[in-house]
This record gives sequence, structure tokens and C-alpha cells, in this order.
Amino acid sequence: MKNRIKVILVDDHAVVRAGFRLLLSTAEHIDVIAEAERGEQACQLYLEKQPDVMVLDLSMPGIGGLESIRRICSRDSQAKILVFSVHDEMVYVNRAMSAGAKGYITKNSAPGILIRAIQKIADGETYIEPGLLTIKSEVNNAAVYRTVIDSLSAREFDVFRLLAKGLTVHKVADELCLGYKTVANYGTQIKSKLKVSTVAELAHIAMVLGIMKN
Repeated sequence: MKNRIKVILVDDHAVVRAGFRLLLSTAEHIDVIAEAERGEQACQLYLEKQPDVMVLDLSMPGIGGLESIRRICSRDSQAKILVFSVHDEMVYVNRAMSAGAKGYITKNSAPGILIRAIQKIADGETYIEPGLLTIKSEVNNAAVYRTVIDSLSAREFDVFRLLAKGLTVHKVADELCLGYKTVANYGTQIKSKLKVSTVAELAHIAMVLGIMKN
């Protein structure tokens, strides 16, 4: 028989929490021991109840999901938090995992995914929804991207940022008062350092690192 898993549900919509609770009631080894509707409440309940897994939304009033993850993990490095969010963009997955979450699934996922994710995380594993597995590699690559970006000169970073925003080389040259060839050379060097070949890939990296917002 599986060990029972104590879960806290965190979402600012009561109807959503009710749906989670109903779904999890079909798993005999999972007990929902508490619910919260705000990040501040989630942090307090975590300390009081010490759940095996906390299932948490990112978009909430107050301090929000990401800051809640950071605060809980700063107090308990072994905290097991599963993000259950409407957002399927890689920038959100990256930020949640970087903040300390152990898993990420979307609210569009199949019902059984939530139970499977909770079990995996309770067992000490990480879990990212199968459809988001390509994002998992981005989480791993983010540290590499960050190191390269941090090594760029101020001028290189300006060129990177503007190219990632979608400006043409000519427009970047005008914006920075540089020659076309100078900007083109910067662009080539930046792509080489990041091991990419297109401006679209630069934009993708900027999204992963949060330099460009969705």
C-alpha cells in the first residue's frame, strides 16, 4: 500500500480548489489537509501543516505564487511544491523551477496528470507535464544562457536586447548610433557565443531569461 500523501491546495478561486479536491478524492492515498487562497496564507499553512506536497497556482492576489515558492523554499530547502497553472509558456516554467518548485503542470492537462505529478514529487522526483518536456531542457539551459549573457559587454548586451525585440540590424544601428557593419558583427559574435543562428533564437533566449516579457 502506498504511503499517504498530505497535500495543501493553493488557488484564489474556491471553485477551482473544490475541483482539485474532488479529483484528488479519487486517489485513496492522497489527503487534502488544508487550502489557501493567497500566497501569504500558503506560507503560513506550510509552516503549520508541513505537507508532503503543496499544489500551488502562480496567479494570485498578494505576494503571488512565485514569491510564495521562494519564501517557502528559503525556510525549507526540502519543500515539495507542484505548480498547477494556466500558463504554459516556458518563461513561467523556468521561473517557477528556478524559484524552487519541483514540478509544473497546466490546468489544461489530463485529470490523471495531477495525481501522477503529486506522487512523483512526493517520491522525491521532479515532474514536468509531458507536453512541456521541451521546456524542461530550457530550464536546464537557462543557467548556461545566463552565464553567456552576463559575459557580454554593455554594447553587446544592448545589441542582443534590441535584436531579440525584433529590430532589424539597420534599426539597431540607428538606435545605438553605430555603423551597420559594426552591429552585424556584434550580432554574429553574440549568436556564436550563444550557439544559435537566428534572431528568433535570440528572442527565445531572452524570453527564457525574462529579459523580454510575454
